[in-house]
Amino acid sequence: MNTPNSLSSVPLVRGRVLAVQANFYRVQLESGHGQGDSSPQPFPCLELLCTRRSRLKKLGQQVMVGDYVSLEPDWAGQRGAIVEVWPRQTQLQRPPVANADQVLLLFALAEPILEPQQLTRFLVTVEATQLRVLLCLNKRDLVGRDLEHQWQHRLQGWGYEPILLSLYTGAGGNLLQRHLQHQLTVVAGPSGVGKSSLINDLVPDVDLRVGQVSQRWGQGRHTTRHVELFELPYGGLVADTPGFNQPALNCPPQDLAHYFPEVRQRLTLGHCQFADCLHRDEPNCGVRGDWERYPFYLSLLEDAIAQQSQLEATTTPETTTKRKTRHCGQNRFEPKLAKKQYRRPSRKTQTQALKHYETDFRDAKQFKHNARF
Repeated sequence: MNTPNSLSSVPLVRGRVLAVQANFYRVQLESGHGQGDSSPQPFPCLELLCTRRSRLKKLGQQVMVGDYVSLEPDWAGQRGAIVEVWPRQTQLQRPPVANADQVLLLFALAEPILEPQQLTRFLVTVEATQLRVLLCLNKRDLVGRDLEHQWQHRLQGWGYEPILLSLYTGAGGNLLQRHLQHQLTVVAGPSGVGKSSLINDLVPDVDLRVGQVSQRWGQGRHTTRHVELFELPYGGLVADTPGFNQPALNCPPQDLAHYFPEVRQRLTLGHCQFADCLHRDEPNCGVRGDWERYPFYLSLLEDAIAQQSQLEATTTPETTTKRKTRHCGQNRFEPKLAKKQYRRPSRKTQTQALKHYETDFRDAKQFKHNARF
């Protein structure tokens, strides 16, 4: 992609968006200056507080955390104006992060209790992003060795190699750092598992607010309110994202099975009779069988089918209703009447039809008069 030349005399520079809050963007500049340099190497040099040009807003161009952008700098005021967004390699909508390499899914072995069905829902959501999945289990210091080995063996049967952590004792930290080096990693997981504590441990200069697990509900409280990138001392970036106890499952029913490593492994050994097999009650299915997460798959499949049916049955409100404003200022939606069925034709339409009728009648009368002679 070629960066457009600005009419301004100030040369454009390129940077990466680290945070988005309201209409302001915190951008870290890179060594390249945008003009003709397609792959500059990033290094920590300077950050500018930027806005975006109104032209991007008119075009509907969203600026996301992780975007590479070209901007016009104002060195005196340490400000800038984003004029172009470079093409994205990857894009996540929730959380809104661009150019991510992998997702670190963080859960806790205890406080809150690790629930297999909730973990499966998160794993399926992460698998749907098509990014690498890095599964980590925190708070290993709160459980015994037997429970550690039990979960490790169990998750290996699911198709994952989990990293067991203890942010309290520091166990497993070196292994995790090797996986994060030179990568943009999105940290995700439910509330209360230690995501903000993990960022504080990985980036010593960052002091994120940490919440406690609710003693009544056994769940964490939200402490992260927006997405932000933090630079690791040994290279790489991590994105702290708000925690969600129940992520939304947005995938067609026919794609759900591909987000289970067990299903992918079974399909390499055999195949199903039907190409559109949902692995539920179809004959000669190569997936249906005795594997641990199969009941979880069926439950998620029912949710995906119900969601698809709801989307197909839902019509656009603008096409079937109209808004009526009453004298007291209250708005009310009323169904639109079908055209040419209940609605009277307008006076303009009636007048035009009458003119056409008069023209046709005059032409027919003139034709009869000419034919007579």
